[in-house]
Amino acid sequence: MSRSVSRGVFQFDAPPKIRSFAAVVGEKESEGPLGFCFDKVVTDAHFGCKTWEQAESRFQREAVSIALRKSEMMKEDVDVVCAGDLINQCTCSSYGLRELDIPFLGLYGACSTMAEGLLTASILVDSGAAGCAAAVTSSHFSTAERQFRTPLSYGGQRTPTAQWTCTASGAVIVSDKGSVTVVGGCVGKITDMGIDDITDMGSAMAPAAAETIRRYLSATKTAPSDYDLIITGDLGTLGSKLLVEFLLKQGIDISVQHRDCGAMIFDNEAQDTHCGGSGCGCCASVLCGYFLPMLSRGEVKNVLFAATGALMSTMTVQQGETIPTISHLVHLTAK
Repeated sequence: MSRSVSRGVFQFDAPPKIRSFAAVVGEKESEGPLGFCFDKVVTDAHFGCKTWEQAESRFQREAVSIALRKSEMMKEDVDVVCAGDLINQCTCSSYGLRELDIPFLGLYGACSTMAEGLLTASILVDSGAAGCAAAVTSSHFSTAERQFRTPLSYGGQRTPTAQWTCTASGAVIVSDKGSVTVVGGCVGKITDMGIDDITDMGSAMAPAAAETIRRYLSATKTAPSDYDLIITGDLGTLGSKLLVEFLLKQGIDISVQHRDCGAMIFDNEAQDTHCGGSGCGCCASVLCGYFLPMLSRGEVKNVLFAATGALMSTMTVQQGETIPTISHLVHLTAK
């Protein structure tokens, strides 16, 4: 059973395992530095569907299906799936997974949803409520742009601090067997530093990542040097720089161990993505396509994965609200 180390921080006495994982990405993502590592590349942004939202739903369904095949399991073997996305009422998750007929928990943590889903799935398996659980998230450049920014047909100018929403999905299968262990985690606190610029998500989310990482290190009495990697979700280049600076001011130096999925997935200059990638599918696809295979192969042994999310909505932005953010952390080790 899991045991609380401190408020919001817990570790498992009999840690659940990640049995399999899969990443599905779009064409632009496949042209980036990590293009070699994904399970499937979809060159059609509509994925054979009529709408972008339907396409994103299919990305999720495909990621879960590939993860199941890799685990040599059937959908009937999965007791619950924890899923979420960025679009109104988690539409892409609900519509994407409805035909799989798996008990469903819809989650919303914005771009932090992959960590939230993995934590939830692990707790369910650890408690015995589920023998096997899945976690999956997705995002799509066109669905996110339409909902949160301006219609693509406007051809609006993107600011230097902007990031590119990834068209991607990542899925993991959690059970009592696997080569990667979920040691514990940290449930994030809502952090709001008063930023209201929706084109600068990195600056808004960096304080949340700093708070969560600091809390986990403090509660577990560990230091950055105890980990091979400390991975953040999609802070991008600007947010990553701020994160390191925030923690340095608190006497914590993660500059050697830190990697950011948003800063890694694109060649920002060659692909004109400004500060990097973002979206629920960004850290999900990089985790499942790049980092989990590294853990499985034993190339790294001890990793913190802290996905980050901005919790604003189109309504709050229109009302002039600031941007509350959050970061959930998962501690992963190799077998």
